[in-house]
Amino acid sequence: MLFGATGFTGGRTAEAMLARGLRPVLAGRNPEALGARLGCETARADVTDMASVAALVGPSDVLVSTVGPFAELGGAALAAVVAAGATYLDSTGEGPFLREVFELQGPAAQRSGARLIPAFGYDFVPGVLAGALALREAGERAARVDVGYFLTGGGRWFSRGTAESAVTVASSPAFAVADGALVTEPGGRRLRTYLVDGVPRPAFSIGALEHFALPRLAPGLRTVDVHLGWFGRASTAVHRLPPPPGIALRGLRRLTTRIPREPDPAAAAAARSETVAEVFDAGGTLLARTRLRFGDPYSLTAALLAWGAAHASEIEGVGALDPVSAFGVDALVDSACADAGITIE
Repeated sequence: MLFGATGFTGGRTAEAMLARGLRPVLAGRNPEALGARLGCETARADVTDMASVAALVGPSDVLVSTVGPFAELGGAALAAVVAAGATYLDSTGEGPFLREVFELQGPAAQRSGARLIPAFGYDFVPGVLAGALALREAGERAARVDVGYFLTGGGRWFSRGTAESAVTVASSPAFAVADGALVTEPGGRRLRTYLVDGVPRPAFSIGALEHFALPRLAPGLRTVDVHLGWFGRASTAVHRLPPPPGIALRGLRRLTTRIPREPDPAAAAAARSETVAEVFDAGGTLLARTRLRFGDPYSLTAALLAWGAAHASEIEGVGALDPVSAFGVDALVDSACADAGITIE
């Protein structure tokens, strides 16, 4: 079952599912519009109403959601899946919602047998996988992991939904792993520079799935930092800015309504993405580096969500899971990366 098929990311995800031979049920408040677009079976449901979603979901079902901002709109579907003991995947990139999944709903999902795999797209499969591969190479000396997300290409490659989620993230505290524990901190608190194709690229810190996933793979990790480097030299300014006050956030939300629903096609087609993970020992010596390269974030997210839905029967474990704990490194490398056009260096 897919929520969000009338949106940009959801529509591409539905198409990717159909291309794989899946027949998703498209759920939403306007099933007529959903069915007319893609010719799939439809169901009427409100993603923000738990009872509405629960009426459609059973233990053997897989619910995929691309409806954001997730901090505002995602909680009901998540709770319905947990209550049903079903399987859940989404496209969130919002740190606050990830905390809800892992800290609030994860224990309940373990009891019900539900399997929750959030952020199974551009956010944050590449960083989790790159980090896992680098940790495998680094071995037991690993003490710190840094992950950076970068995108090259000009123009408006992003959708309205991405802008709305970014405003939600900007209004919420972020987090990191420091001294072996998850700590709350302001977004953009730290700035570091990575080499991307030989060019220094600054990036500021964010809360991400890697903070939950990578310590599971290497319990001795003391530090996990994730950085966003989309904005080039402007990342330094973002790092220095305080969290926006309420009046500014309201203004930003109004501005996002003026952004077209879909990215500029030429800009999206030209976009190229890179995610890098670097592992260090306790003294700061670099032990391993892994790079993942791919195209635009939306194509990647659609391909990964379709792959995850198709392989849901292979998920290991219950509760709040990450891509590696759900599917394993080898399956992600050998199958998911090939399907999504990811190259690993």
